[in-house]
Amino acid sequence: MGAGVEHALGLPVLYTFRRCPYAMRARLAIVAAGLQVEARELVLRDKPAHMLEISPKGTVPVLWLQDGTVIDESLEVMQWALQQHYPDAWLRPTAEQQQQINAWVSTLDGPFKHHLDRYKYPNRYNDCDPLPHREACVNMLKQWDVQLQNMGQTCNSPYLLGGQPSAADCAVLPFVRQFRIADEAWFDGASGFEHVQAWLYRFLNSDWLANAMPKLPLWAPGAEPTRFPA
Repeated sequence: MGAGVEHALGLPVLYTFRRCPYAMRARLAIVAAGLQVEARELVLRDKPAHMLEISPKGTVPVLWLQDGTVIDESLEVMQWALQQHYPDAWLRPTAEQQQQINAWVSTLDGPFKHHLDRYKYPNRYNDCDPLPHREACVNMLKQWDVQLQNMGQTCNSPYLLGGQPSAADCAVLPFVRQFRIADEAWFDGASGFEHVQAWLYRFLNSDWLANAMPKLPLWAPGAEPTRFPA
């Protein structure tokens, strides 16, 4: 093991990148669970050797536990955090609701992310018109809009599974937020998914999201360790 990569704070180590929705998903769960980790913020074009050593696929998040266990999928980091402590104010999904969450996550990590990347970064793809990809994302947002509308019939401030947040909101939020960032003026003025807009705006103004999105110093071996959340 290289120098400077030990668990300096005696906490799990999280390799992360602030803007990555997968890493954001992990940080949101860690904050919600009331946990702390040692955060190692990186630049994706200059990935630390230690991170690549323990997780050769080279994507974030990567969680390195004190016993050497490595968790390098965002949903598994979420599950780890929520197993340590499930937030008292969160709804616990039923088996049927968990199946629904799994279906939403498959949509997010598959077709939604495919179209989101081509909408937000069209120059990275040959002959890419971003607008059809934006429309494809909107069609998926409308499915969640119907879900939120249905939940709103029984509560004033609906979340995806009812009147309380849950792992579903934690998994979906980073991707809808990134979709808005691609063109905030368009998103804010668009119609057809008003319930999703209201749901997102409530999170954008929340302490939960603010605590999951601090600007962290870039990490390098030997650097002063960073506690997250602070």
